[in-house]
Amino acid sequence: MIDVMMPKAQARLSGALEHALQGVAHRFLPPDAPLQNRRVLFALATDDYGMDEATLRLLRRLRSDAHAMDGSIGALLVDGESELYTKQLAQETALAANLSGCAFFGKPLVEGTGSLYNQHILAAKAGMSLRETYFSRARELVQSLEHFTAPKFRRPRLVVLHASERGRSGTLWLWERLRERLEGCCDIREIPLQNGTIHDCRGCSYSACLHYAQNDTCFYGGAIAETVLPAIRDCNAMLFLCPNYNDAVGANITALFNRLTSLLLQSDLREKYLFGIVVSGYSGSDLVAKQLLGAMCLNKGAMLPPRFCMMQTANDLPAAKQLPGIEAQLDAFAAAMHSAMCV
Repeated sequence: MIDVMMPKAQARLSGALEHALQGVAHRFLPPDAPLQNRRVLFALATDDYGMDEATLRLLRRLRSDAHAMDGSIGALLVDGESELYTKQLAQETALAANLSGCAFFGKPLVEGTGSLYNQHILAAKAGMSLRETYFSRARELVQSLEHFTAPKFRRPRLVVLHASERGRSGTLWLWERLRERLEGCCDIREIPLQNGTIHDCRGCSYSACLHYAQNDTCFYGGAIAETVLPAIRDCNAMLFLCPNYNDAVGANITALFNRLTSLLLQSDLREKYLFGIVVSGYSGSDLVAKQLLGAMCLNKGAMLPPRFCMMQTANDLPAAKQLPGIEAQLDAFAAAMHSAMCV
């Protein structure tokens, strides 16, 4: 059974839903319906100015109840009247739902911008119109939501990625404390993305990228091609350590996001979990968390387990060590990781 949460009706969105849900058991939920233990399709619409009041009320409901979506799996169909705001709304909703207990499978978003130009590459490959491609992808999204089952592992392989300096980084200290709690149930591989060795993507053509990918490398080679991409390919879960740099992940993490294309041409991330630790010196951890889930789940295809990210505010290492209740929070995050991944 698919439960549809549609705060605002919109003609093209309704048409996409009619096509996507044909022959699928479903029901449309009222705004105040319980959302626990369901398969929820968020059918959202934006206009020229972004979200409307009904959609904002939905977000506020999710943000105000830490258990609103316990046991649920979510997907996102977002339709816009302009070229703006669809991805913003998807990221906002995904983070709010996830923090309230909702899991998301890999690539749980289909969006239609006002012109539907964002469908043009897939439309050309499929030999369909932009509208037909959009509606077809909406149906595939519903089918993925209907059939998704999260995998479990007896001893998951966890790869931890960071670009922080030991002895100075509060983010890395939190990971060291978390690692003590995970070593009994996970095989852990920690990979530092060192400055000076990580090059950003040069934007090769598809055929050039595919050529390098078929040889398990990319144009730049180096640490990402030789160490990081094979580790991601072989892992069951990824944990990104993300201090907040100017309200974004650091440059080396961004470069890794961009360089993942060569891996994805050969394999995918759909059977891999995504976790994060985000630490801000002043504010803005939610911005970094949305960037992380947007890149690695909505775009690249990793699974998002419930409450995937631990977010803290600490300006330096001493402040991180003095965070109120931090040991209990680490206990809870480790338990959530174990529950999501392990048999």
